Amino acid sequence: FAPKNEDAKGISILCSVCQQTIYPYHLFYHKKSHKALTLLGYDSSQAKMDNETLLAQRQKLISKLTKFPKYSERRRQKIDYSFEFLMDDHTPTSHCDLDNTNSLNTLRKVKNSSIKALSIFQDKNSMWQGDMEDTFFVVDNYGNRSDTCFLGLVDGYHGVTAAETVAAELPLVFLDQLAQTDPSYKKTKEEQQILDSFATVITEDYREKEKIFSDRQENNKKNTFEWIHKAYAKSFWRMDRLLRLGRNEVSSVRWSGCSAVTCLMERLPSENTDGTKEERKHFENSMHSSLTKTTEDDAGLLHIANVGNVHAVLCKNGKSYHLSEEHSTSNVSERTRILQNSGNISTNEPDGLVEGRLRNTRGLGYHGDPVLKRAVIPVPHSISVPIDSSCQFLILASSGLWEVLDYKEVCALTLTTFTHYLRTYGCGQQNTVSLHNCQYLMPLSEGELNDSKAMNDLQDGREILDSNKETVLADLEDNLAQSYTGQQLLKTTLPVDCKPPTHFEEDAKTYLSDCKSQTAGKGRVTSEALYDNAASYISEQLAKTALAAGSRDNITILIVLLNGC
Repeated sequence: FAPKNEDAKGISILCSVCQQTIYPYHLFYHKKSHKALTLLGYDSSQAKMDNETLLAQRQKLISKLTKFPKYSERRRQKIDYSFEFLMDDHTPTSHCDLDNTNSLNTLRKVKNSSIKALSIFQDKNSMWQGDMEDTFFVVDNYGNRSDTCFLGLVDGYHGVTAAETVAAELPLVFLDQLAQTDPSYKKTKEEQQILDSFATVITEDYREKEKIFSDRQENNKKNTFEWIHKAYAKSFWRMDRLLRLGRNEVSSVRWSGCSAVTCLMERLPSENTDGTKEERKHFENSMHSSLTKTTEDDAGLLHIANVGNVHAVLCKNGKSYHLSEEHSTSNVSERTRILQNSGNISTNEPDGLVEGRLRNTRGLGYHGDPVLKRAVIPVPHSISVPIDSSCQFLILASSGLWEVLDYKEVCALTLTTFTHYLRTYGCGQQNTVSLHNCQYLMPLSEGELNDSKAMNDLQDGREILDSNKETVLADLEDNLAQSYTGQQLLKTTLPVDCKPPTHFEEDAKTYLSDCKSQTAGKGRVTSEALYDNAASYISEQLAKTALAAGSRDNITILIVLLNGC
């Protein structure tokens, strides 16, 4: 699967199914091969079969299928399509131009002590999309609270009207709900005036329905942060009600809608605060995964809520943690909910469409069609997790990324890209190691390094950096004034006969040249500038990888570099 020429573009990705090293241009057909093998009854991670074996398997499946008097013709078609796909020799080609001019990279400064840098990269994907319907918001000093920020990403559908309205008003609506329970959240006079203008829409009768709605929201576990989950539920409900006004909608029938993922990032209460120890213990008992166990070095809290098919992923100790819920027809529980409430799901591939129109089962807006709106609800999935020094990255992204890459692949790619950037910078400082020799690096957690089995498994595909490279790394550590205790950098070997991609290095050089311009002749890049450029570089590389892998939707990636990086 690895290209054997020097013109191969993109960086390698470890397929989460078969653990093979795949390049972005190959990923589209590679994943389709997994699906075709599964449909023909093979293990999806199995190696490619020869043509005679595939033909015999196809005949066996069709013979078994036709024994039934009323067999499914659609099932037979799927078998034939899978067989023909695996028989063809697919030559990967570029699905889009990676040098797309319809892209924007934005850096945002926030005062939260848990955040090293924050970058947003957007690409319209002009080969498949005519308009950019994604938007985002970053609110620092949220509620007039230092070290608290509110982030969000909104993916529009059938127009950008609903997405822009949500990005502008949801932070204010959510702040109003938080302030009713926690007086430390403050609203300005201008914000209060805007909220007062909504009073004619949010009537008393509506507030009673709203209370029932928030009490029934999914995350009703009795934990310390239940009030925040209810605040999320109420704010999403109110935001959906505000979209019923149809402001700036251009159609009287098909109004726009959107998916949304939001993150409230705040500092964990001080140990001196009354009741904090009880809150910590209550919270730890209410959440049982390794992700949500609090420790003494907890830096803060993440409160995530989402509707639709935009997602949040936390990279912690080199592992990915999915913090959001997929609200689409591929979710079995969502399909059941719609069908039990007299909704319809069409037979369109791969998972059908709600009322023949929409793949999402939850979202904000979509009020132009009352039949569709009965099935597409604004109920968010919400979760609260602590973050500490082991948390490295937080990634919010629109469906353009997730439709071609899964959560593990995105986390691994982020780690590889960030480590490559740091090593490139270290090589540039010492001028002793070429860029080719410091690519494809992956940091490992201390637990993995102490695991003898894990280390033995790594020996086949990775080798410890030599002493010269470790010297460069040591200099990099001094420059950044950071300690990489419990971690080592390991170099993954390239696929056989494959030379390192060229554009990956060129991009790194470009960002490093930007760093040099920020030093103004000082000879050293400041820590802040280094993290900012690294965040921009990572977000752009993720978007380019998604484009190369065949994404057909707008791409927006919001990446947060946390202290653990």
